[in-house]
Amino acid sequence: MTYSGKVDIQQVIDDSRFSGFHWLLIVLGFLVLAIDGFDTAAMGYIAPTLSAEWGIHKQDLGPVLSAALLGLSLGALIAGPVSDRMGRKRVLVFSCLFFGLASLGTAWAQSLNTLTLWRFLTGLGLGAAMPNAITLISEFAPQRCRAMAINTMYCGFPLGAAGGGAISSWLIPHHGWRSVLLTGAIAPLVLTLLLALLLPESVKFLVQRGKDIMQVRRIASRFSRSTLEGVTGFFLAEEKVASKKGSVSQLFSMPWLPGTLMLWVTYFMGLVIYYVLLSWMPTLMQGMGYALAESAWLTSLFTFGGTAGILLAGWMMDRWEAHRVVAGGFILTMGLILLLGIEHNHIALFGGLIFLMGIAMNGAQSGMQTLAATFYPTECRATGIAWMQGIGRFGGVAGTMTSAQLLSMQWQADSILMILSVPALLAAAATVYKMLYSRSQEPGVA
Repeated sequence: MTYSGKVDIQQVIDDSRFSGFHWLLIVLGFLVLAIDGFDTAAMGYIAPTLSAEWGIHKQDLGPVLSAALLGLSLGALIAGPVSDRMGRKRVLVFSCLFFGLASLGTAWAQSLNTLTLWRFLTGLGLGAAMPNAITLISEFAPQRCRAMAINTMYCGFPLGAAGGGAISSWLIPHHGWRSVLLTGAIAPLVLTLLLALLLPESVKFLVQRGKDIMQVRRIASRFSRSTLEGVTGFFLAEEKVASKKGSVSQLFSMPWLPGTLMLWVTYFMGLVIYYVLLSWMPTLMQGMGYALAESAWLTSLFTFGGTAGILLAGWMMDRWEAHRVVAGGFILTMGLILLLGIEHNHIALFGGLIFLMGIAMNGAQSGMQTLAATFYPTECRATGIAWMQGIGRFGGVAGTMTSAQLLSMQWQADSILMILSVPALLAAAATVYKMLYSRSQEPGVA
C-alpha cells in the first residue's frame, strides 16, 4: 500500500504491523513502570528494619508513605498539561532524571522529616513519568491491539513491586535498608540515558502541534508497512470532535466532563484498595497471625497475580467492551475481599484468594489506562490520563493514612480488609455509569 496526499496519521498507525519498533517502546515503558513499582513498594519492604533502627513505630511511617503519594499526585497534575504542550518525550526524560536524583537524597536521609521530604520529591518525578509513558504507547499502538500493548507495558509496575520484595530480602540483611533506596536511584538514572537516545516523540502529538512533516514521516517510517514518500501532509481525524480550549479546561467541558468525573472516581477508589494492600499487607498478614516470612510470601502472590490479571485484561479489552471488563474486575475484587476477611485460617486457601484478588484488582486498575487513553483526543490525552492518575493517587493517600489510623486504634486486620469492599463497589458503579454515558454520545467520545 502506498499513501499519497494528506493522510490521517491514525490510519497509518492502525495499518501498521506490530513490529520491533513497538516492542522497543513497550520495553522502555515497562522499565519506567517497573522502577515506579519498585519505588512504591520499597517503603513497605524496608519499614520493619527502618522502624527498628530508628526506634519508631510502624504507624509513624504513615506520613512518609503519604508524602510519596502526594508527590505522585501533584507530579501527574503538573506534568499532564506540560506534556500536551511540550511533548511526551521531553517530560518523560526529565521526570525520570528528577526522581532518580531525588531517590539518591532519600537513600541518605537521616531523620523522619528529611525522609518524608525526599519521598515527596521522588513522588513528583514518578507521578510525571507514568502517565507520559502510557500516553506515548497509546499513541503509537494500532487500535486493534492498543489495550494489550498498554497492559503489557503496565506489567512493569506489579513486577517491579514484586521484584522489590525479592531484591529487598537480599539487600537488607547484607547492606542495610539504604541499599534498597540506592538501587531505586541508580536504575532511573541509567534509564534516563536510554530514553534520551532511543525514545521517539509521539507522531500524533507532532501532527496535532503542526510540526515539520519530515520529522513525522521519519518517525512513522519506522513502523509503517507502506511507503510515505507521496504524503504531502498528515492530519488527525479526531480533531473534528476536539475542543480549542486548553488541555485542562477541556476536561471540564462537554462532552468530556461526565466521563472525566467517572474516571476519577473509579481510579480514586481503585487506588484506595491498591495502596492499602501494597503498603500495609505484610503488617495486616502479621496481624492475622502469620509470620514475617509467610506475610512476605502472601504479599508477593498479590503482585504476581497482578501480572496475569493485567495481561488478561488487555487481551479481553481488545475483544470485548472495555468498560464491562473493568467493572467486572472490580466486582470480583469486592467478592474476594469479603472472602479474605472471613477465611484466613488456612494459608493455602488464603494465598489462593490473594492471588485471585491480584488478578482481578490489577486487571481492573490497569484497564483504566486504556479507558482514559481512548476517551480523550490527542490535544488533551496526556492531561486526561495524568489528571486521572493524579486525582486517583489521593485515594492512595487517603487509604494509607486511614489504614495507619485504624491500626493505631487497634482495629483487627480482617475488619480493615473487609472495609475495602466498599471502594471496590463504588469503582464498579462509576465504570458502569461512564459506559452508559459514553454510549449516549456521538462517535469520537467513547
